[in-house]
Amino acid sequence: MLMLYSMIKEDFNVLCEILAPSSLVQFINETYLDTVTEEMTKILEYFCELQFKENAVPVVKTSKSCNKHRGAVHALVSPECSQKERHPSLSLEELRFLSQLTESFVKLENSIQELFEETLSLLQMPRSSPGILEKSKREVMVEKLIANENNTAPEALLPVKETTLLEFGWRNAFKEVPLAIAHCISAAIEGFSTKVLQQEQTERSSSVSYTINLVNVPQLWPEGHIFPGEEQPKRVAKFCSDIMEKLDTMLPLALAGRDDSPQEIRENMLEACGKVATAVLERLQERGKEVPSRAPLRNLHIILSSAAYVSQRFTHYDNLMKETTKKPIFLVPVQRYQEFINTVQFQVTDYCARVCAMSILQDAESHHWDDYKAFYEGERCSFAIQMWHYFSLALHHDLWTILPPKLAQEMLAEMLEKSVGLLASRYARAHPSPKRTAQIRLDVMAILIFTENMLWSICTSGQEILNPHKFNNHKIFKIHTHCNNLFTTLAILTSPLTELYKTFQHGVDESASNSLTPLFNQPLHWISCISQFYPSLLRPPSVGGLTAQGQLKLLLSQPCCKWNLLLDTLLHSGGLIPRILLKSSKQAAGMESKQSAGGSLVDAIFQVLYHCHLSPQTFGNVFMSHMEEEQLWDFLFNIPVSSFTESQPEVIHCLRLALMDSVKDTVQQIISILRCWRNSETNLNKPRVPDHLLQSIPQEWNYIPRESKGKESNKGITELAAQAVSIVLSKLPTVIACLPPTIKYFFFLSERKMSKNLAELKKAGLLVWNLIIIICRIFEDGNTVERLTGSSLDRWSKEKLGLICLCLESILGKQSNPSQLTQKVILSIERQKPNWMEQQLLKARTLSIQCAFTRMEENSGSEGEAALELTEQKTNAMVLDLCHKPGGSKYLQQIYHIMQLNEEYLKEQLFSMNGSEEKPLLIRPLKVALRNEDQPPAFNPFHVHKVVSESMLDQVATVTQCCDWSNLLPNYLGLDKMTFGALLKNRWEMRKGETLEEKEKMMLEHLKQNCTMQDFCTSDSENEQ
Repeated sequence: MLMLYSMIKEDFNVLCEILAPSSLVQFINETYLDTVTEEMTKILEYFCELQFKENAVPVVKTSKSCNKHRGAVHALVSPECSQKERHPSLSLEELRFLSQLTESFVKLENSIQELFEETLSLLQMPRSSPGILEKSKREVMVEKLIANENNTAPEALLPVKETTLLEFGWRNAFKEVPLAIAHCISAAIEGFSTKVLQQEQTERSSSVSYTINLVNVPQLWPEGHIFPGEEQPKRVAKFCSDIMEKLDTMLPLALAGRDDSPQEIRENMLEACGKVATAVLERLQERGKEVPSRAPLRNLHIILSSAAYVSQRFTHYDNLMKETTKKPIFLVPVQRYQEFINTVQFQVTDYCARVCAMSILQDAESHHWDDYKAFYEGERCSFAIQMWHYFSLALHHDLWTILPPKLAQEMLAEMLEKSVGLLASRYARAHPSPKRTAQIRLDVMAILIFTENMLWSICTSGQEILNPHKFNNHKIFKIHTHCNNLFTTLAILTSPLTELYKTFQHGVDESASNSLTPLFNQPLHWISCISQFYPSLLRPPSVGGLTAQGQLKLLLSQPCCKWNLLLDTLLHSGGLIPRILLKSSKQAAGMESKQSAGGSLVDAIFQVLYHCHLSPQTFGNVFMSHMEEEQLWDFLFNIPVSSFTESQPEVIHCLRLALMDSVKDTVQQIISILRCWRNSETNLNKPRVPDHLLQSIPQEWNYIPRESKGKESNKGITELAAQAVSIVLSKLPTVIACLPPTIKYFFFLSERKMSKNLAELKKAGLLVWNLIIIICRIFEDGNTVERLTGSSLDRWSKEKLGLICLCLESILGKQSNPSQLTQKVILSIERQKPNWMEQQLLKARTLSIQCAFTRMEENSGSEGEAALELTEQKTNAMVLDLCHKPGGSKYLQQIYHIMQLNEEYLKEQLFSMNGSEEKPLLIRPLKVALRNEDQPPAFNPFHVHKVVSESMLDQVATVTQCCDWSNLLPNYLGLDKMTFGALLKNRWEMRKGETLEEKEKMMLEHLKQNCTMQDFCTSDSENEQ
């Protein structure tokens, strides 16, 4: 089909200049489209013969058609045979071949239609009725075609009787065999779906484990999908994937149906798809009932992901067929799948919450608060809290590797909110003995640290994690509320009585408690409190928000790559992370060369930051630092244009391509002028018209001999060079204005690195200098000119381009002793436009530094800030613009992949930069390819236990022994009396039979009186009686 289309396109491009539109269309119809239709009819004839067991189908051949299918032989099933009952026998592989053939014809039809619409724009091939113009536009089109013919030269027209319209009737071949193929399709779809489901049942019966077999979902969906990446499942049940893969191969047969084509094929296929959807849903429902009695919880995740996958595929089918069906066909199956998805989602979250409440958190030994024996000497938290954290991490692993990212985050957030709320209420009711108070403190701190670690995964942006009250995600806000309640319990229940008395001896501050947002009720209050014990990367906005380390952790904690977060991370702190990556990229193991298909990391970072127009300072800071470290200034002041230059740094290579692309139009215009002058000189050398012919030409024609024309048009080489130089200088301000702010800001900063002599030499500015020099280098390199313009240079053109280069270099001041011809060209321009060249250079320089001054004023106006803060709207705009650039999303994906592989290395580098270490860490090679040992392993609770014990629990056990209660407790002066009284009542000093010193009794009695504890004590005594 590709070769056929290339032949049609080639003939069309040649004939459209010499034939009238109607003649051209008639030629395409008779030469190509009718032949293709004939071949399609023969193929279907063969399939018709295969569909009957007797394999004897009478054939009636029609006469040749003069206007439509000229020379096409139509094989038709006779009416007698169509009335007889036959048994279809087309196999699944034959139907798949037929579907692929149909898909090829559809693509060919669309390509031809686009070709005619782009070039002629008069002809159209409507999708509703192929080969026939729309009724509402038919007369208008015919009139335009006839008018176009009248304007065509007589010698270019071929004799045609009437206007011919573009016709491609390959679908008409299906009219002869709709019932047979339709029945085969219906039987084939139901047959292979039944076979796959039976195979799944057999494997399950013979297997020891009840775990459902998984397969990965392809990341690249077919064209036209309507679901973003965060809603697409990652892994699904194998039987669902097998069935949907087969349906995808049959889909072109349904899509090929039009209003004028037989509907039996499409209707039967859609009916069979509906039955398959029902059968798959019933199987998923059956497997869901086995959890948790026989199958593990992981099966519910697989079922949920598979249901979402099937639902999205059928929605995708509806979207593809909406042009012809005008209404959703799979509306009912999709609604049933959505109801099932909601049910399973609730089942998973409810089961996890019940497991936590009734099993994991039911620890008699750890939570024996009345025990007067310390739990592990008060140096470790409860087993139940550790098991709850392991369970949460295991659930996190399964959700992240199976479910759609958005759904996975929602479910994890709901489970975390319910379990933390349960823990907050339980510890608020705890009444520990003196030896168990330290355990309460350790448990609460461990819960808060574990929750803080999980928050990075369920928050989708930096603002959502820092300002949860401003977003509609109520679950995250509730989690913060539960954590604040937990820390309130820790402060009132476990603080020393002397510190508590010192803070609350005058009672609670009722004015503070009546305020709208007391300090302890602010969402991130607990974060600021635990930061005194545990080095959290979460920082409230008042302290400065997220650091580069926090931004990196937020990005890599997501279940998938989110472009907005990735761009925020790259731009954070003036491009700190890109600077680390560039510094390590030189020693990267297995780094691809710049000629490879994937491209290098340097190229990816350059392309991403280059298009961040709203943050040019980041591009400037990152690559200024890289240029300084690598000492690349000499390359920058003399950028070569040849791609074959040896030992060319990758940054210089990227800058060269960017600047060459900006002057491409200027180069093409100069080459076009040279070609015109060259053609005029060539025409002058042709033989002159004989005198006797000149005498026979009528005088009213006013014909001037060619020699006279040549003398009048020959303006000399000086004027040619002056015209070319004027074009370059006139377009130079426009070229600079069209450059992105990133590149202009970078060259402005680079000028500061220039020596005094070099700065005087380049008065026009470094950017203007490089643009003109690159134009000169392009003119000097014939290969580069041919690659940019498609024109090869002869000796005459090279000589003229050499003269133009000498003139441009002389204007810049690079040529100290210009030749007489060069001076003559420059004087010619100066004579026509005095001071014009200096004004153009000054204008170009002004435009090049205008962006830099604007950015410097913005940065100076925000003292104390590294750069102007990017809003979410600006980040979205830059991501959208970047993804629309060629290869933009691939560059982002490449950077994200390398950051994933080198997460620990990046964390170490960032920590060393923020720390007070005198010796910086050594630069290690980056991992750029995923090796076998780097594959993400299955969840290992023993590894998690080791990491958690070393990084969290041991540290918590140490720091909680030295709490600064004098700073913590005053934050709770605004606590209402009832809450304070309830927590005070649960302190160990309030237990009966406890031995207290007189001073302790006095302090406790005073606190009770201030907080109206008498009512509580009275009600307790009445209840006990």
